[in-house]
Amino acid sequence: MDTQKQVLRILDEVLSLNGRSATFDRSTHLLGAIPELDSMAVVSLITSLEEQLGLIVDDDEIDGETFATVGSLTDFVAAKLAG
Repeated sequence: MDTQKQVLRILDEVLSLNGRSATFDRSTHLLGAIPELDSMAVVSLITSLEEQLGLIVDDDEIDGETFATVGSLTDFVAAKLAG
């Protein structure tokens, strides 16, 4: 499964989007555009990414840019998976 599909699946699951993420593409804005993605949801999202994809995300790696769009989040996850 490609990284973006994994990210969208986890987004959908964590934010309870009921399949809405299927319409998202790389340019879809996340933080500030999706009401379900608040600060608590960001924490849950990071935890789920870590648990489901085997990532380790340090606090200092996270900023608003990471969660700006589907593309920025996918690129972040892809970079983490690449090591």
